[in-house]
Amino acid sequence: MASDGEDLVKYITEKVVDYMESPRDSRGRHRADRQPWSQKWFGMLPLGLAMWRSSRKVRNKG
Repeated sequence: MASDGEDLVKYITEKVVDYMESPRDSRGRHRADRQPWSQKWFGMLPLGLAMWRSSRKVRNKG
């Protein structure tokens, strides 16, 4: 059990060190390339539903 905790601390430490050693501009580029979690897990379905819902709201107001 203690070994699992040590492995977790080692993994987190490695990730933090890699992050700190990478150049600042590459960190920003990596953040910009990420997809929202809804697109990652459900594809374009959430975007399509949001567009459909917003068009219905506009149509109901006008």
